[in-house]
Amino acid sequence: MKKLIVLIGVLILFPLLASGEDFLGAPVIPGGKTVDKTDVRLELNLPMSHDEVVSFYREALKDFENIKFREWRDATYIEDDGKMPWHSITISKGGGDKTKVVILKDNWTWIIGTLVLRYVAVFGVLMLVFLGMALSGSIISRSVKKKEKAG
Repeated sequence: MKKLIVLIGVLILFPLLASGEDFLGAPVIPGGKTVDKTDVRLELNLPMSHDEVVSFYREALKDFENIKFREWRDATYIEDDGKMPWHSITISKGGGDKTKVVILKDNWTWIIGTLVLRYVAVFGVLMLVFLGMALSGSIISRSVKKKEKAG
Protein backbone atom coordinates (compact mmCIF):
# COMPACT_ATOMS: atom_id res chain seq x y z
CA MET A 1 0.00 0.00 0.00
CA LYS A 2 2.86 2.33 0.86
CA LYS A 3 4.46 1.75 -2.55
CA LEU A 4 1.17 2.41 -4.29
CA ILE A 5 0.73 5.74 -2.48
CA VAL A 6 4.29 6.79 -3.33
CA LEU A 7 3.82 5.69 -6.94
CA ILE A 8 0.61 7.71 -7.26
CA GLY A 9 2.39 10.66 -5.63
CA VAL A 10 5.20 10.43 -8.17
CA LEU A 11 2.75 10.30 -11.07
CA ILE A 12 0.76 13.25 -9.75
CA LEU A 13 3.90 15.28 -9.10
CA PHE A 14 5.40 14.28 -12.45
CA PRO A 15 4.84 17.67 -14.15
CA LEU A 16 6.81 19.31 -11.35
CA LEU A 17 9.56 16.71 -11.57
CA ALA A 18 9.74 16.78 -15.37
CA SER A 19 10.58 20.46 -15.41
CA GLY A 20 13.65 19.73 -13.30
CA GLU A 21 17.23 19.00 -14.23
CA ASP A 22 18.39 16.95 -17.18
CA PHE A 23 21.70 15.40 -18.27
CA LEU A 24 22.41 15.28 -22.02
CA GLY A 25 18.69 15.62 -22.64
CA ALA A 26 17.78 12.70 -20.36
CA PRO A 27 15.53 13.65 -17.43
CA VAL A 28 17.06 13.48 -13.98
CA ILE A 29 14.92 12.98 -10.88
CA PRO A 30 15.64 15.83 -8.45
CA GLY A 31 16.58 15.10 -4.88
CA GLY A 32 19.24 12.51 -5.61
CA LYS A 33 22.80 12.53 -4.34
CA THR A 34 25.30 12.89 -7.18
CA VAL A 35 28.06 10.28 -6.82
CA ASP A 36 29.96 11.01 -10.04
CA LYS A 37 29.40 13.56 -12.79
CA THR A 38 31.58 14.03 -15.88
CA ASP A 39 30.88 15.13 -19.44
CA VAL A 40 29.97 11.57 -20.43
CA ARG A 41 28.54 10.00 -17.26
CA LEU A 42 26.18 10.87 -14.42
CA GLU A 43 25.82 8.52 -11.46
CA LEU A 44 23.45 9.31 -8.63
CA ASN A 45 21.69 7.67 -5.72
CA LEU A 46 17.98 8.35 -5.31
CA PRO A 47 15.92 7.93 -2.13
CA MET A 48 13.25 6.00 -4.10
CA SER A 49 12.57 2.36 -4.87
CA HIS A 50 13.53 0.79 -8.18
CA ASP A 51 9.90 0.57 -9.32
CA GLU A 52 9.28 4.25 -8.60
CA VAL A 53 12.32 5.29 -10.63
CA VAL A 54 11.35 3.02 -13.54
CA SER A 55 7.80 4.44 -13.46
CA PHE A 56 9.22 7.96 -13.63
CA TYR A 57 11.36 7.13 -16.66
CA ARG A 58 8.57 5.23 -18.42
CA GLU A 59 6.36 8.30 -18.08
CA ALA A 60 9.10 10.79 -18.97
CA LEU A 61 10.23 8.87 -22.08
CA LYS A 62 6.86 7.63 -23.34
CA ASP A 63 6.74 10.07 -26.28
CA PHE A 64 10.10 8.99 -27.75
CA GLU A 65 10.07 6.32 -30.47
CA ASN A 66 13.51 4.73 -30.21
CA ILE A 67 13.60 4.04 -26.47
CA LYS A 68 13.86 0.42 -25.33
CA PHE A 69 13.38 -0.82 -21.77
CA ARG A 70 15.20 -4.04 -20.92
CA GLU A 71 14.70 -5.88 -17.65
CA TRP A 72 17.90 -7.55 -16.50
CA ARG A 73 18.45 -9.57 -13.35
CA ASP A 74 20.33 -6.77 -11.54
CA ALA A 75 19.01 -3.66 -13.29
CA THR A 76 16.58 -2.08 -15.69
CA TYR A 77 18.40 -0.86 -18.78
CA ILE A 78 16.92 1.96 -20.86
CA GLU A 79 18.57 2.41 -24.23
CA ASP A 80 18.14 5.03 -26.93
CA ASP A 81 18.55 3.65 -30.44
CA GLY A 82 17.85 7.05 -31.98
CA LYS A 83 19.73 10.31 -32.13
CA MET A 84 19.55 11.47 -28.51
CA PRO A 85 22.85 12.68 -27.01
CA TRP A 86 22.57 10.07 -24.24
CA HIS A 87 22.97 6.36 -24.89
CA SER A 88 21.64 4.56 -21.84
CA ILE A 89 20.12 4.85 -18.38
CA THR A 90 20.82 1.99 -15.97
CA ILE A 91 18.58 1.68 -12.90
CA SER A 92 19.99 -0.79 -10.38
CA LYS A 93 17.79 -3.25 -8.48
CA GLY A 94 18.10 -4.51 -4.93
CA GLY A 95 18.88 -1.27 -3.16
CA GLY A 96 15.67 -1.20 -1.11
CA ASP A 97 14.73 2.45 -0.61
CA LYS A 98 17.87 3.67 -2.41
CA THR A 99 18.35 3.24 -6.14
CA LYS A 100 21.48 3.89 -8.20
CA VAL A 101 20.94 5.51 -11.61
CA VAL A 102 23.70 5.84 -14.23
CA ILE A 103 23.22 7.91 -17.40
CA LEU A 104 25.83 7.51 -20.16
CA LYS A 105 26.54 9.65 -23.19
CA ASP A 106 26.37 8.13 -26.65
CA ASN A 107 29.87 7.51 -27.95
CA TRP A 108 31.56 6.45 -31.17
CA THR A 109 33.26 3.47 -29.54
CA TRP A 110 29.91 1.73 -29.07
CA ILE A 111 28.74 2.67 -32.57
CA ILE A 112 31.92 1.53 -34.33
CA GLY A 113 32.07 -1.63 -32.19
CA THR A 114 28.54 -2.56 -33.22
CA LEU A 115 29.31 -1.98 -36.90
CA VAL A 116 32.53 -4.03 -36.73
CA LEU A 117 30.72 -6.87 -34.97
CA ARG A 118 28.02 -6.90 -37.66
CA TYR A 119 30.63 -6.85 -40.44
CA VAL A 120 32.55 -9.76 -38.91
CA ALA A 121 29.33 -11.72 -38.36
CA VAL A 122 28.18 -11.24 -41.98
CA PHE A 123 31.65 -12.14 -43.26
CA GLY A 124 31.67 -15.27 -41.08
CA VAL A 125 28.26 -16.39 -42.33
CA LEU A 126 29.31 -15.83 -45.94
CA MET A 127 32.49 -17.88 -45.35
CA LEU A 128 30.44 -20.76 -43.91
CA VAL A 129 28.11 -20.69 -46.91
CA PHE A 130 31.10 -20.61 -49.28
CA LEU A 131 32.79 -23.54 -47.53
CA GLY A 132 29.54 -25.53 -47.59
CA MET A 133 29.08 -24.87 -51.30
CA ALA A 134 32.73 -25.74 -52.06
CA LEU A 135 32.50 -28.98 -50.08
CA SER A 136 29.22 -30.04 -51.70
CA GLY A 137 30.58 -29.06 -55.15
CA SER A 138 33.67 -31.22 -54.70
CA ILE A 139 31.58 -34.19 -53.50
CA ILE A 140 29.21 -33.85 -56.46
CA SER A 141 32.05 -33.47 -58.98
CA ARG A 142 33.80 -36.60 -57.60
CA SER A 143 30.63 -38.64 -57.82
CA VAL A 144 30.01 -37.43 -61.42
CA LYS A 145 33.60 -38.36 -62.40
CA LYS A 146 33.18 -41.85 -60.86
CA LYS A 147 29.91 -42.34 -62.80
CA GLU A 148 31.58 -41.24 -66.07
CA LYS A 149 34.49 -43.67 -65.55
CA ALA A 150 32.13 -46.50 -64.67
CA GLY A 151 29.70 -45.81 -67.53
